[in-house]
Amino acid sequence: MSTLLNGLAASSGIAIAPAYLLVGPDLSVNQQYSANENHEVKRLHDSFALTLNEVRTIRQHAHKSLGKRAAAVVDDQLAILDDRSLHAEILKKVNRDHFSAEWAIKKTADEQLKILEKMNDNDYLSSRATAIKDVTKRVLSHLMGVELPNPNLLDHRAIFVAQNITPTDTAQFDRRFVAGLVTDDGSRTSHFTIMSKTLSLPAVVGTENATKIIKNGDLLIVDGIHGKVIANPSEEEVDHYQRLAAQFDREQQEWGTLKDEQTVSTDGRHFKVVANVGTPIDVLDARQTGAEGIGLIRSEFLYAGSEQLPGEEEQAQAYKQILTEMPGQRVVVRTLDIGGDKKLGMLKLPQENNPFLGFRAIRIGLAKPEILRPQLRALLRSSVYGRLAIMFPMIATVEEFWQARKILDEERQHLLDEGVQVADNIEVGMMLEIPSSAVMADVFAREVDFFSIGSNDLIQYLFAADRGDPRVAYLYQELHPAVLRLVKQVIDAAHAEGKWVSMCGEMASNPLATPLLMAMGLDEFSMNSSSILHIRSLINQLNTRQLQPLVHKALNAVTAAEVERLIRQAVPKIIE
Repeated sequence: MSTLLNGLAASSGIAIAPAYLLVGPDLSVNQQYSANENHEVKRLHDSFALTLNEVRTIRQHAHKSLGKRAAAVVDDQLAILDDRSLHAEILKKVNRDHFSAEWAIKKTADEQLKILEKMNDNDYLSSRATAIKDVTKRVLSHLMGVELPNPNLLDHRAIFVAQNITPTDTAQFDRRFVAGLVTDDGSRTSHFTIMSKTLSLPAVVGTENATKIIKNGDLLIVDGIHGKVIANPSEEEVDHYQRLAAQFDREQQEWGTLKDEQTVSTDGRHFKVVANVGTPIDVLDARQTGAEGIGLIRSEFLYAGSEQLPGEEEQAQAYKQILTEMPGQRVVVRTLDIGGDKKLGMLKLPQENNPFLGFRAIRIGLAKPEILRPQLRALLRSSVYGRLAIMFPMIATVEEFWQARKILDEERQHLLDEGVQVADNIEVGMMLEIPSSAVMADVFAREVDFFSIGSNDLIQYLFAADRGDPRVAYLYQELHPAVLRLVKQVIDAAHAEGKWVSMCGEMASNPLATPLLMAMGLDEFSMNSSSILHIRSLINQLNTRQLQPLVHKALNAVTAAEVERLIRQAVPKIIE
């Protein structure tokens, strides 16, 4: 009898192959002390040296086999191995607290992860947590004298099943033999997604118990489209997924032809489908998957993994790199958006009972201009290298936008006075994610150049429901008429002032929402790169004029379920 496991789709595709369990040795560490600090320090130095050589070799293999882009995902591990502050903290635990080398490593890693793993909304920070776990595992293996599994030793086509697959694991893959990936843990972190897409591997993560249920050699189906894994499938299930795999391959070929074309509905309406990115390397992924620009750069990557705030020059060079990678296409950079569940080590934020409604995003920037001003100067300096747009997050009142715009204008004038060239076509807009801003959209539309609807936060604030709390997750309803009415109100208000509107939340990549958003007049859809070609293909098959009755019915519906039924009835052959 077959067994179904549900998880998260990390990389699209379908694979059918036997399972290969990538399960390592037990590296658990108990509390240990040592009176011989010199001996423990030497053990640490030796194990770090062995790990450094090991990771460098893995990176070289990845560069040779998979290319420069794939090799770069191992750089986090190398950076941690070269992090002197981490080394100092480990050595302090040995010399001052008399910890054994193993216990000092474990305690230091746990302290770092306790901070980082609360920040899983930020791909860069969660990938650093993954890197710390990976380095810790490798250093402990050398200290304990045990071998870790080597994926490169596989000699037949199989689906890898592991508790967690790290960038250094994937960097060792032989693409001839790896058919797909399944993990117990994990989310859609940038490094895992980049590596699995580089290898064109279907991947399902977060199954929770795949390694406990699946045995070596079990036949598996990995459905990386819907986030499902079937162990020991029936003949009927195998036949069904073989047909789906063939259909997926045909769709990929068809979608690939869209990369260099415009996104136009059947009645001639032009739309932009652009990318949300969290790191500079994601920009390359966006270009390769047909993005028509960048709708959201999460600038937090510049502030993560450091003990001090990034300087103006460092930021300017990073923005310059991104802009030059997207010649002629608009790149929207969101100013620093922290607070809520996103913390930074170098910036101590107050403890709050309800941080999602507290001191965050633009509120921090306005209260601490020593953070906002250097970022704006860096953005202005980089503006001459491309088509830059600047976006302020979490704007609740028009006064906040005025304050932020005033600081931007002041820094522009300072740069011009210093003889620094600044582009004269920079668009300045705001994330629209607070219901008060949506209600006042007609007022804001007179002040901004554009809106970007942050549907994730807008929906959770609209329903007063934390989208990360499973107990109230049922209230996060993208298709609810209340959401649709608010979105249409924003679009209409912007268009009345001749301004354009983007959406950069998850709703933008929901195929069920696409017909409604098109017909309501959304100008730009911004999403993770993996969804771009699918949504572009869908838009190309729809007629905005013919969808107007659907919009009218959806806005007058009562429930999200009713709206979904209306969409499926209106476009049954396209929305599956």
